[in-house]
Amino acid sequence: MSVFTGWISGLAGWCKNRLRSSKVSSIRFIITWSFSVFIVLVLTIMAMLLHDKFSQAAERSAELTTRQIVDQVSYSLEDYVRSMSHLYRAIEEHMLRDGTWEGDQVDKQLDTLLSSREDIISITLLDAQGHLLKNRPSARLKPSAHVTQQGWFQSALRVPDHLSFSLPHIQNMYDGPYKWVVSMSKGITVRQDGQDRQVILLVDINFKQMDELSRRVSLGQRGYVYIIDESAGNIVYHPQQQLMYMGLKRENIEQALVATGSYEDESEGQKRLNTVKSVANIGWKIVGVAYLDEMLTTRQEVNGYLIRVLIVVLVLAIIVSLILSSSLTRPIRRMERKMKAVERGDFSVELPIEGPLEVERLSRRFNLMVNKIRALMNEIIHEQEQKRRYELEALQAQINPHFLYNTLNSVVRMVGMSRNEEVVTMITSLSRLFRISLSQGKTIITVREELEHAHHYLTIQQMRFKHKFRFNMEADEETLDCLTLKLVLQPLIENAIVHGIEYDMDEGQIEIRVYQEEANLVLRIMDNGVGMTEEQVASLLNGNVIVKSGAGSGVAVRNVHDRIQLYYGDAYGLEFASELEEGTTVWIRIPIQYKRDLREGEH
Repeated sequence: MSVFTGWISGLAGWCKNRLRSSKVSSIRFIITWSFSVFIVLVLTIMAMLLHDKFSQAAERSAELTTRQIVDQVSYSLEDYVRSMSHLYRAIEEHMLRDGTWEGDQVDKQLDTLLSSREDIISITLLDAQGHLLKNRPSARLKPSAHVTQQGWFQSALRVPDHLSFSLPHIQNMYDGPYKWVVSMSKGITVRQDGQDRQVILLVDINFKQMDELSRRVSLGQRGYVYIIDESAGNIVYHPQQQLMYMGLKRENIEQALVATGSYEDESEGQKRLNTVKSVANIGWKIVGVAYLDEMLTTRQEVNGYLIRVLIVVLVLAIIVSLILSSSLTRPIRRMERKMKAVERGDFSVELPIEGPLEVERLSRRFNLMVNKIRALMNEIIHEQEQKRRYELEALQAQINPHFLYNTLNSVVRMVGMSRNEEVVTMITSLSRLFRISLSQGKTIITVREELEHAHHYLTIQQMRFKHKFRFNMEADEETLDCLTLKLVLQPLIENAIVHGIEYDMDEGQIEIRVYQEEANLVLRIMDNGVGMTEEQVASLLNGNVIVKSGAGSGVAVRNVHDRIQLYYGDAYGLEFASELEEGTTVWIRIPIQYKRDLREGEH
């Protein structure tokens, strides 16, 4: 269990690190997708609520439409039956007035009525035994008609003075084309010749009129209306009546007889909505059938519409969130670039004070921070320059006592030997030498002044070493006004005299040459002294000086090299070349500078 827990913890940590290292954890990504997911979530909830609302409304609308259509059919059929009842009473009044139905006047009236109403097939008057008394249009009653056995005849006898409507049937009382008719019949008692007589008035109306009223009804693409007889459940009308007679189609008549509103059933695997409406005065029921899958088509259309709306809004939400997140994160990305510039050492950057309030505050804080860092850096640079200058002055201070000590020893010896003229010369040179050394506190002098300083120093040393060596100084004219660190030649000359020439039996020679080499100023010191080994040359600048005598420690040479690198950089300094019994050559390499260059740098 602990192994599994550790594995889960490691996997979670790996996923977290991967997310943090990817763009998924960026503010822009979080804003974009959070906003989009929120919008989608809200729209999805709204779509679900609207979908249910629209679906229920669509179903109610379809149900209401079905009911309205069925009611309209019922009203039309009731109106038609009512008009036919009025017509029937009119025929009854004209035909049976005064208990007589003979005469041309009655025939003319009935013929006029028949010619004006195409839906009336025939008008027949029979006695209670089924004998023909009168009919229009005039035709022979077929002996095979058996009128007394027909339902309309029996209904008229069974319920006198009540107008009854038969089921649709084929009229077969007369010769001629057989037509589907609905028979209106009524048993009437008339007084003829002082006696009451029972007669049956029959009016056959064309069923085509009622058929068209029902056939024109449309309930969706497959819905329909059918009519049943309330008393026995017989089918009065059905658009697929032939299939009903053949038993290929069935209707749930039993449920329709007892139903008063709407109900659902299933036929041939398809759910249907049935709406029932009774027709007054005729004893029929109109049943409207609508298929539920057609209603669901409306629901599917609503679903498709909502999905399209959802997609469009999602795209718009993503675009708006991208614009919004980009607008919000742009100042942050700009701040990141400025911070990277600061990281690279560029402290001159500054953020514009613009954007949202929080970004303006961050920009002000960032600029304030960079300004403080810049001030601290300048302060540190100033302190470092001060420190370097103090170190330079400290190194410079190490030279003067060393040289003064050696010179004064020479002066003392010459005074002791009463060599007054040489003492004067040495003191004069020493004076000039110190004047240049002081140089009003300056650490940079011209090459001309440095050579003059070296000349006085060599003069002093030449007198001190009893002209044991000769010296020669040459400089290109254009180099005389160049600038150099003060007192860079004197320690090297002293080193050449003390360690190279002093112990050589031959006369020494020191040559100083100043010239330009590309962008560098070169001051070369050559002597023909005893020279140095490679170890001694290598140790001159690393601080482990190997000396042949106790005349010096080589610290002065190291000081010169350190001073040059402190002031000009590590690319400059001293170079040595020496060979035993041949001599030593030292090159001083510094950049070419003039006084005007320093003034421009100061500005």
